[in-house]
Amino acid sequence: MAFGSGAFEGAYTYASRFEEGEGTNPEELIGAAHAGCYAMALANELAGDGYDPDRVDASASIHLEGGEITKSVLEVEATVPDIDAATFQEYAEGAKTDCPVSRALAAIDIELSATLR
Repeated sequence: MAFGSGAFEGAYTYASRFEEGEGTNPEELIGAAHAGCYAMALANELAGDGYDPDRVDASASIHLEGGEITKSVLEVEATVPDIDAATFQEYAEGAKTDCPVSRALAAIDIELSATLR
């Protein structure tokens, strides 16, 4: 499989999805899209209100159960000067709701673990 933009080219097989094969799978790609979109949304919302983040690192694990995607677990760690933990949590939750990929995944449970460093 190759992205039209040339950003990725690699194996995409049954073994990479359900076994121990090399390559990627649909759930991994959805997770990457969710993490990237979420990180951009959070950084944008923070910066828009004057909290310029030094770093926002996000990952998402997509859960496949019984042939259905059931959950996305977002984990984010961020370094944001001049913000308190409670305010950061509000922004983190808001970005979870506002991220376009989160909205596309509205039919599944989205869990969030947000840590301010």
